[in-house]
Amino acid sequence: MTPSAIAGLGLDRVIHERARLVILSYLAASSDREVPFTELRDELGMTAGNLSIQLKVLTDAGFVRIDKRYKDRRPFTGATLTAEGSLALSAYLREIEILIGSIRGGLKQPSEDGATSEGGADGGS
Repeated sequence: MTPSAIAGLGLDRVIHERARLVILSYLAASSDREVPFTELRDELGMTAGNLSIQLKVLTDAGFVRIDKRYKDRRPFTGATLTAEGSLALSAYLREIEILIGSIRGGLKQPSEDGATSEGGADGGS
């Protein structure tokens, strides 16, 4: 893969931002369908304000659904990964795997005598 092909990867800019990637990853890995806002805030080490902003971006993109209601007479906010969000995260991860594979394929590999040789089938060019 050439540098221009790497630059042309379809990395979703909404997901690529670190905080949003962490939120989506946490929601995808959760055994619970809905994750409380307070759990996300505490487990991800985010401020309530930053988490709110990032969740709004993800909600606007259709990747997360937010449900505000009362639970046991207390306000409750839950976040759920949508089907669209799950598909988008999977596509993003596939693109990252392609990027990693192309980088690894082009890296110079050390030989047994300590010299480096070009990696990849095309000599690393």
